[in-house]
Order: sequence, then structure tokens, then C-alpha cells
Amino acid sequence: MIGFLFTALKKKRSLEECVIKIQQGDTKLRNDTIDSYKPFIAKTVSSVCNRYIHESDDEYSIGLIAFNEAIDKYSCEKGKSLLAFAEVIIKRRVIDYLRSQSRNKEVILESVWNEEGGDDSFLDDQNSIQAFEQEQETLKRREEILLYNRRLQEFGLSFQELVHHSPKHIDARLGAISIAKTLMDDEELRELLFMKKRLPIKQLEEKVRVSRKTIERHRKYIIAMCIILNEEFMYLAHYIEGVTQQ
Repeated sequence: MIGFLFTALKKKRSLEECVIKIQQGDTKLRNDTIDSYKPFIAKTVSSVCNRYIHESDDEYSIGLIAFNEAIDKYSCEKGKSLLAFAEVIIKRRVIDYLRSQSRNKEVILESVWNEEGGDDSFLDDQNSIQAFEQEQETLKRREEILLYNRRLQEFGLSFQELVHHSPKHIDARLGAISIAKTLMDDEELRELLFMKKRLPIKQLEEKVRVSRKTIERHRKYIIAMCIILNEEFMYLAHYIEGVTQQ
């Protein structure tokens, strides 16, 4: 009902005009505006946290407070829409919260908000958000590689060996990846591989149209690709996609 009323209200005045009314003391309009833009708030918070946000989450509460703060600080003279301004404020406050909760000091960013606003502070916030997201992605990529390296060690392999034994030509890499996918699609072969920690070459030879010599030549690379296909290695999976799309 509130959403319907607010939709009708928006037909009469823009969001920025509503903010002026709110800043003049219209409490009901403030509450209706915040309530109507809860999906926007949740989506913005979710973009920082990289996960679905529930209304019971602390990050969501931070987002609500930040949206209210944006309403109070917004000025039409700055030349930006309220939503663009609010998005920066919400992300900034959520990042500050995540910083305070983070155990990894490497991803801590300086968080200084210029109360006077202006284009410089707006750009600074955007740059800080991008820097934070890049730091988070770097951290996740590092953790994924460390986990992948542990999986390789279970098979007696290492990154150094993969560099040395990776097929030099694209056709050979595509062929090895195809063999790995064939193996992973076969439940029996997949169980043999991960139980005995070695490539079931004899059984695999019956499933693919390549010689035993070819399988043996690319054995380590095929195992490495199977490990990626077996788990949710997001960044490493992109490598396989990149190879197969060349």
C-alpha cells in the first residue's frame, strides 16, 4: 500500500523534490521514501558484500542508515541525482563497517568523508570503493590459488610442473581439456581419479579418440584441469573458458 501511494506521489514530484520536502521536516515522506527504496538499498549493499542481503543482516541496517544520511546531506546544487549520491554513501558506510570487522589488515582502506561534499569527494569515494573491491578480489584469487595448490599436492603435482608440462599449442590444450571433461562426466572414472590420485589411463583410453601416448604426454595437465572442474574454482574456471573460446 505504501509503495502504491509513493508511486502516485512520484508522479507529482521528482525524488529530488521529495528530498527537499523531507529536509524541511516531512517525517512521513521520509519514512515512505526509505521504505520504497529498500530494494535499491539492499541491491547496493549486496554489490559490496558480493552476496544476497537479508533485512536481518547488519550490513542492511548500515545501508538504511546511510540512505537516510544521504537524504540529509543531498543538495541539488551538486548536480548529481539522489540515487547516485546515495549509492556512494551506502557503499562507503558498508565498506567502513566491513573494515572494522575485517581480520585481514591488508584490505583496510582509509575512510575519510568530506562533510562539504563536492565532486572531488564523490570521485574519492568511487575510487575507494573500486580499490576495496579490487583488494577483495585479489584476496579471493589468492585464497583460491592456495587451495588449488593444496589439491595439486594431493596428486604429487605443483604449479611449477604445470608450467613446464602445459601443452604449448592451443589444439593440444583444447584436446587435453576435452579429455578432462570426458573423464569428469564419467562417474566411475572420476571416482578412480580422486580415490587413487592418479589418472586411469587404461580406462580413459577406451572413452576418448586419442592414443595412450597422447594421454600420458598430457597426464599432469589433464589431472590439473579435472581438479578445476571438480570444485568451484571461479577464477581458474575462467581460464578453461578462455582456452575453449579461443
